[in-house]
Amino acid sequence: MKVVGIIPARMSSTRFPNKPMALIHGMPMIGHCYHRTRLASGIEATYVATCDEEIAVYVRGIGGLAVMTSTSHTRCTTRIAEAMEHIESQLGERIDLIVMVQGDEPLILPETITETLGHFSDPTVEIVNVMSRLRNHESFIDKNNVKVVVKQNNDALYYSREPIPSPWRGLENLPMYMQTGIIAFRRETLLRFNEMEESRLEHIESVDMNRILESGGRVRMVLTEAVTIGVDTPQELKEAEKLMGDDPAMLAHYMTR
Repeated sequence: MKVVGIIPARMSSTRFPNKPMALIHGMPMIGHCYHRTRLASGIEATYVATCDEEIAVYVRGIGGLAVMTSTSHTRCTTRIAEAMEHIESQLGERIDLIVMVQGDEPLILPETITETLGHFSDPTVEIVNVMSRLRNHESFIDKNNVKVVVKQNNDALYYSREPIPSPWRGLENLPMYMQTGIIAFRRETLLRFNEMEESRLEHIESVDMNRILESGGRVRMVLTEAVTIGVDTPQELKEAEKLMGDDPAMLAHYMTR
């Protein structure tokens, strides 16, 4: 089974322009995401998919692989699908699994990325998404954090920017889970997903995985106990830098002091 990691990244972010090149401990955020993905066991190669030459030049400068994609993409999934097709053309072979790691997930651990792959031993699993715990009420009500509730088998029931399940009886023992930007797809599932029309609940919540659930599909959720931050603002960048101060993956594998 051929498995690649693809990191979509672009400079034009409404909330945080030039975000991929924002520094964390002296390294652009996209560099942290690239190194953590390449360190994940089971991933044969890691690529950064971008429409910005500045990002591509940086990635190639650290020995990484960059794939130039169209400027017209509005969704990460269409960008990684285009990148996948370019990669397959270069390699002359088909890719079986694509692990998408968002370029604003600098805290994700390589072993968490690896954990998504084992679930594909079940032939009925087509998409695997990492989730982490929300550890306080402020994070739970923050609409920047996409919440997810799951079935007993950890398949997703629903994604929302609202706090779900409802905290009306208090937060004690409430399963407060946040979707992360680490999503693994089977090849054909990714292509089929991009051919589907956006769904009503996807549009309402602004969460594309609701398209899968609304059409009767399944998304297997994988819980990580590590703290994760999808960096959307300069303040979250500062929080990520603080949390990464003694990060073992960074210190042991790709940063020198």
